[in-house]
Amino acid sequence: MAKSSKSGSKKVGKFILLAIELIVIVAMFYIVSRVWKVTEPEKSGPQTVVLDNDKLQLEIPEEVKENVQMKGYRNIALFGVDATNDAELYSGSRTDSIMIASINMDTGAIKLVSVYRDTYLNTDDTNYYAKCNSAYSIGKVNGVDLKGGPTPAIMMLNKNLDLDITDFVTVGYKALRELVDGLGGIYIDIDKTELQHINNYQITIAEKVLKCSYVPVTETGYQKLDGLQAAAYCRIRYGGGDDYKRAWRQREVLKAIEEQAKKADLNTLTDVFGVVVKDIFTSLDQEDMLDLIKNITKYHITEEGGFPEETMRTTGTLGAKGDCVIPVDLESNVVWLHQFLFEDADYVVSDKVKEYSQQIKADASKYIHISQ
Repeated sequence: MAKSSKSGSKKVGKFILLAIELIVIVAMFYIVSRVWKVTEPEKSGPQTVVLDNDKLQLEIPEEVKENVQMKGYRNIALFGVDATNDAELYSGSRTDSIMIASINMDTGAIKLVSVYRDTYLNTDDTNYYAKCNSAYSIGKVNGVDLKGGPTPAIMMLNKNLDLDITDFVTVGYKALRELVDGLGGIYIDIDKTELQHINNYQITIAEKVLKCSYVPVTETGYQKLDGLQAAAYCRIRYGGGDDYKRAWRQREVLKAIEEQAKKADLNTLTDVFGVVVKDIFTSLDQEDMLDLIKNITKYHITEEGGFPEETMRTTGTLGAKGDCVIPVDLESNVVWLHQFLFEDADYVVSDKVKEYSQQIKADASKYIHISQ
């Protein structure tokens, strides 16, 4: 849960969906809220796209559209992609980070759920099952290859999880680095295992993507990381838990960015906004942002979790599909998700989710033991 802060303008709230990187999340509403009145949004802003709502509606079950318990929530997909250039923010790259931000518009409570990138799900409308991070890279709509992008990725989330998402934010390495550096760095506690790997990830990002130099991390302990170091920290998959621990690291970086943003003065936030916002790809336009910002003081992150839920998942190699995170029972996981996000203790999943759940069990049972 985010802590309160006395720094900065008293009129500024806590809401934040901060841009993070190929592994993390995104949307700089906290910073936007601080600088909106002193910038020129018509001249500078994120790269926006108008999604085809008719296509998105195809994978939202009727049961979900009619669900009273979900009324009053706004759900946004947050994608961190392994883009090596600006074009790959839009399509053709895999989402190494997938999060869902669910905002209770009445109370301002924000819940974050990481959907593990290797989760085995129905990834497009050709009934193809694979790791869910492939939807942004190669997803299809109506059998037409869109070379991925946000539309098939959102549709994948909606149909597997019984959600009604119609908005997204996407970032890559560049935005995370710019954000952290613009805030003067963030503070993270580095353990022995992380120290063994963080510099290797720095080298990969610096040489293959950003074409820049890097500063090695040389010791363990609580310390300031620069933008490239933070991006590398987010990528670490070792030290227990694989993707589960990596998703935890992503959320640690998110909270560290939030703390630094709260301490920054208006000039710093304005500068950060001007640099980073151009490297964000989103469906949220100026009107959307203003609508969220007008009640900025009541927003706060309250809970975070991961999907599939810890007690209802396993891992295994599913032939050519590779090493996957497997929802042992997708139906039970979706019930848990709706209880977590919407406090719906009596949720009944859609017929489609029941169908996908049985297919996942059938596919997985060919390679590993799945309890029925």
